[in-house]
Order: sequence, then structure tokens, then C-alpha cells
Amino acid sequence: MAPKVLVVLSSHEKLGDTGKKTGWYLPEFAHPFYKLQGKAELTIASPKGGAAPLDESSVQMFTDDESTKFLKEQEALWKNTEKLSSFLGKSDQFDAVFYVGGHGPMFDLAVDKDSHQLIKEWYEAGKIVSAVCHGPVVFADVKLSDGSFLVKDQQITGFTNEEEEQAGLTKVVPFLLETRVRDNGAKFSKTEPWGVHVVKGGKNDKMITGQNPASAGPIGEALVAALGA
Repeated sequence: MAPKVLVVLSSHEKLGDTGKKTGWYLPEFAHPFYKLQGKAELTIASPKGGAAPLDESSVQMFTDDESTKFLKEQEALWKNTEKLSSFLGKSDQFDAVFYVGGHGPMFDLAVDKDSHQLIKEWYEAGKIVSAVCHGPVVFADVKLSDGSFLVKDQQITGFTNEEEEQAGLTKVVPFLLETRVRDNGAKFSKTEPWGVHVVKGGKNDKMITGQNPASAGPIGEALVAALGA
């Protein structure tokens, strides 16, 4: 039987007060999808359920790789997502959860109580918890049953302060991902801006994170390996 992975997308589409839209980032779903396709059974969820907003800027930036194929052929995956809260208490039915990045998670999943509870449950049940780019922000404020932060003393990566600065959005996001996880005790690691970097941390290396869009394919490969798929 193929391992089961819950993929979580943001429901947030407003990019701060800029008047622009955001959401989840195309290659950060597309690239892991093709690594996992045929090797794992995927279920797609979002905080609100239903259609999850795709960041249009990511469509414009990735027109020459498999993201284009994904956009044309897999639209049903994000147009009818299940509600994230419906998966609380169901860690026994899955092997992993994977959070797709994009700026959307900085505004909703970072502070979503259902998401925090799900991550706590699944991590403590020994399941793989993973995320890429801005996705790892979902781990920043999660507290375990003993009251400690999930990220405390753990190896983790994610979209760096320098990358956010180069993207020109440090004043738009509610806080900086790298700063937040460091403040909560994480051992944050990174490579040069926009380089590939995937980190395994947490209990039994079950927390897998990727730094940026370039890390999306490699984190998909890391998930496949961790799942034994």
C-alpha cells in the first residue's frame, strides 16, 4: 500500500496592504508532486477548504519547467481542497504532512490553531512533518505537549531574511520567518540566497524542511526517501 501524505495549501490571498494577491507558490507544489506521483497517495487540504489561491506571480516566473504541465493538468487538486480541521485526530491514517510555501502561509497557517494542533499531534505520533520555503513558518509557534516549542534546538531551514529582503517584502510580511524560528530556539541553517538546501531535524529526523523554491524538487526527493516509497 502506498504511503499517504496530506498536502496543505494556504487559503490566504491578500499580500499585506499592497493591493496585490498571494497564496501558495506553484513550483513548491508542482515539483514535489512529480517526485511523489505514483509513490504516495496525496490528499490536499487548506484552512478554509475549497479553492486555495495560487500566487499568480509564481505562474509568471515558472513558465519553462514542469510547473506549466502541473498547472494545466492538475487544477482539480487545489480547486476543491478539504478543510484542514477535518484531519485533526487522524494521524493514524497518514504517514506525513507537507506544507507548500508561498507568502500566503505567513498570514494564515503561521497562526492557525488547527494547523498547530495537527502538527503537534502528527509529530508526537512519529509522522513526518515537512514544509518548503515560507512553509516552515507553520512550525515556528507550535508547542508540544510538554509546553516546549517544536523548533527548539532543532535543525530547520526556510525562506531566509536575506531572500525576503531581495524579494522586497520585508516590510510586507507580518514578521520574518528566519527571525521567528530563531527566537523560538531553532538551529536555523541556510545556504546562499536561492540555492538548494534541505534539512532533516526533529525526532528521528522526521521534520524535513527546504529553504526556497529551488529546494522544492529536492524536498520531494527527501520525502520519498523518508517514506521508503
